[in-house]
Amino acid sequence: MTVLVTGGAGYIGSHMVHELVDGGENVVVLDNLSTGFRFLMPAGVPLVIGSTGDRDLVAKTIRQHGVTAIIHFAASIVVPDSVRDPLGYYRNNTLNTCNLVDVAIECGVRQVIFSSTAAVYGNAEHVPVREDEPTAPIAPYGTSKLMSEIMLHDAGKAHGLRFVVLRYFNVAGADPHGRTGQSTPQATHLIKVACEAALGKRAGMDVFGTDYPTPDGTCLRDYIHVSDLVRAHSAALAHLRAGGTSATFNCGYGRGASVLEVISSVKRVGGVDFPVAIRGRRAGDPAALIANVDRIHATLAWQPRFQDLDTIVAHALAWERSLATKRDSAAA
Repeated sequence: MTVLVTGGAGYIGSHMVHELVDGGENVVVLDNLSTGFRFLMPAGVPLVIGSTGDRDLVAKTIRQHGVTAIIHFAASIVVPDSVRDPLGYYRNNTLNTCNLVDVAIECGVRQVIFSSTAAVYGNAEHVPVREDEPTAPIAPYGTSKLMSEIMLHDAGKAHGLRFVVLRYFNVAGADPHGRTGQSTPQATHLIKVACEAALGKRAGMDVFGTDYPTPDGTCLRDYIHVSDLVRAHSAALAHLRAGGTSATFNCGYGRGASVLEVISSVKRVGGVDFPVAIRGRRAGDPAALIANVDRIHATLAWQPRFQDLDTIVAHALAWERSLATKRDSAAA
C-alpha cells in the first residue's frame, strides 16, 4: 500500500510526508515545485514533478507505485490572490481536483483525503462554526474548495469513493524536530510574516483592519499547529482503512486569537519589537473564524499536542532562524 501525497513538497504536504514516513508508510509525492521544495522532504521518498492536471502522469504514478490512497494538498491558497485571479484558482484548485479524482477512480483508488478550508463558511453566522453550518464563501479561494468538496460527494455516490474532507482553520508553526516548515518567499500567513519581521527579514508588517466586531477590532482566527493538523490526516486515513464512512471535519482547536494577540506573542517569544502599520481591510477577510471541533474528537482518534499559541510561535521562529542555512545546504 502506497500513499500518494500531492503537494508533498510544500508547507503542509511536507509535514504530512514526514508524518507518514515516521509511521512506516510507503509514500510517493506529486508536486510541480511552484511553491514546494525538495529539501523539505525526507530522503528517499520518490518525487514526481508535475501537475495533478496531467492525467497520464497521475495514472502512471498511481500504477507504478501501487497507490491505494491519496492525500490531496496541491492547490493555490492565497485569498486576496484568488480575488484578483479567480479563474486561475478554479483551474488549479477545482479542475485539477476533478482530474485527480477521475483518474484515481479509473485506477481503482477509493480512499481520498482532501485538504479543504474554513473559507468555505465565509462570514459564518454562528461562531464557533459547525460542519453543518451553511457554506457561503466570500472569495474564489473558498468557492474553489467548496466545489471540490461537492465533486467528492457526488463521486462517492456514483463510484463508491470514500473520502474525508478536512476543513483547515489557520495553519501555523513548524516541525518540532526542525525538519520542515513554511518556506515560501513572500508568504502571507500571519505568523510567518510576523516571524520574518521579528528576525529582521522584513522592515515591519501590516495589520489589515482594526474595525471588525471583535474584542480588539482585528480578525479572530483559530490557529492550529501544522504537526497536529497532519496527525489529523493520519487519523482520517486510519478511519478510511478501517471501513469508516465519508465525512467532513473541522481542523482547529475551538478557540481564536486576534491578529494583535498573535503579533504580541511573536514579540514576546522572540524578545524583540518591530514596526506594525495599520491598513484598511482586505477583500475576502471574515471577522472571525473559529472551529467547533466536537465532530472530529467524537469520530477520529486524534488528540492535539501543541495548542499553546506561544509554542506554535516558538516553533515557527526556530524554523525561520534556520531557513537560510537549510536553503544554502540544499543548494550546495
